[in-house]
Amino acid sequence: MNATEVLKFAEDNKALMVDLKFVDLPGMWQHLTVPMSQLNEESLNEGFNFDGSSIRGWKSIDDSDMKMMPDLTTAKMDPFTEVPTISFICDIVNPDTFEPYNRDPRQIVKKAFNYLKSTGIADEVFFGPEAEFFVFDDVRYEQNSSSAFYSVDSEEATWNTGRDENGANLGYKPRPKEGYFPAMPSDSLHDLRTEMCLELEACGMEVERHHHEVSTAGQGEINIKFDKMIEMADKMMWFKYVIKNVALRNGRSATFMPKPIFGDNGSGMHTHISLWKNGDTLFAGDKYAGLSEDALYFLGGILKHAPAICAFTNPTTNSYKRLVPGFEAPVKLAYSYKNRSAAIRIPNSGANPKAKRIEFRTPDASANVYLAFAALLMAGIDGIENKIKPGDPLDKDIYGLPREEAEGIPSVPASLEQALSNLKENNDFLMKGNVFDQDLIDAWLDYKWDNEVAPLQQRPTPYEFHLYYDI
Repeated sequence: MNATEVLKFAEDNKALMVDLKFVDLPGMWQHLTVPMSQLNEESLNEGFNFDGSSIRGWKSIDDSDMKMMPDLTTAKMDPFTEVPTISFICDIVNPDTFEPYNRDPRQIVKKAFNYLKSTGIADEVFFGPEAEFFVFDDVRYEQNSSSAFYSVDSEEATWNTGRDENGANLGYKPRPKEGYFPAMPSDSLHDLRTEMCLELEACGMEVERHHHEVSTAGQGEINIKFDKMIEMADKMMWFKYVIKNVALRNGRSATFMPKPIFGDNGSGMHTHISLWKNGDTLFAGDKYAGLSEDALYFLGGILKHAPAICAFTNPTTNSYKRLVPGFEAPVKLAYSYKNRSAAIRIPNSGANPKAKRIEFRTPDASANVYLAFAALLMAGIDGIENKIKPGDPLDKDIYGLPREEAEGIPSVPASLEQALSNLKENNDFLMKGNVFDQDLIDAWLDYKWDNEVAPLQQRPTPYEFHLYYDI
């Protein structure tokens, strides 16, 4: 849509307010709302000023003026505001030059895509993330100098089979690791997920399926159809917004935290990727599992750079509570056909070559999806440009390997601290085409270390009292 069409769209939908959304460095939406009277062709072309020093990981207070520019193609009505509100996703620019701000994650994914085209390797890349989440009925947590605790609860959680629910405990509560696909009444959240699906479709996403996931306590998954990289990154921001707000209006709380409960599966974001050129896939061929040579090089680049990529695809300390053996999340950097125990799976996609793709199973939805997609694409490009061979596939249950054999296979980092160290040591592949720059890498490392790694290292946990108080 152009400016005239956007204004007509707002008028047709009786919009009274305008919501301007943008993503901060960690990956959360921020927003500014103005009355409809402030939306005109001039403001759409000139943008809206704001204080960048109050946004995490961005400007200092002595250089804080920034400008958000609405992307007119992203205009839609917000489904959760009481007053009719038109919403835009914005790009961030410097107000004096209108040059893209180098720490704006949405600008990074645009630069990554433009770099892909400049190489001549491909002219399109598709992403298909599958984000899992939990829906809880009660969430409480606290951290201060003398105490710390968290508590999550769900009516369907297995730990509540013996709870007195005023005569209403009917016992249909999935056991640990038995939440995958049970029908109602064990699947108590079917109608809630259906409501989420309808809102996602109303926001322009094509929903493919929804189901209960493996874990007890309300784990679910909703799959939306793959799309081009920039469009898919935008859709994932709407996806998380819709899931959280539908849960909230039903008196529940949704979280994409990778490992919110102990002793059961966590939530991942398995990410499907394929390259295309001139309308044809570049990933179908006559090599292993029906892949092309370029597809093998692409996944070779991801496997090589995965220890650094994890700083973006698994960017929280909690991410590494999920990346442990025994809970389905892949920790070994191997690839395999149909094999969900490998970090990269080649799905059995049938005879249609257009469906050929790779699936990187390590990421989770705590990621800033713009930075994660860009990092994955840059690693794959590096694999193709340098003909990085991935080695032999590992066509066996990697979770069941003898310890001696498993120890010979490279692993994902064991902590966010390790992932950040790998990123610090290996980031040249991200710098090609000035997609990422040193300032952004340093800002990411500093933010993650100062706000997540170091504070967690300094705080005792309840389990440490369990282990050590009587020493």
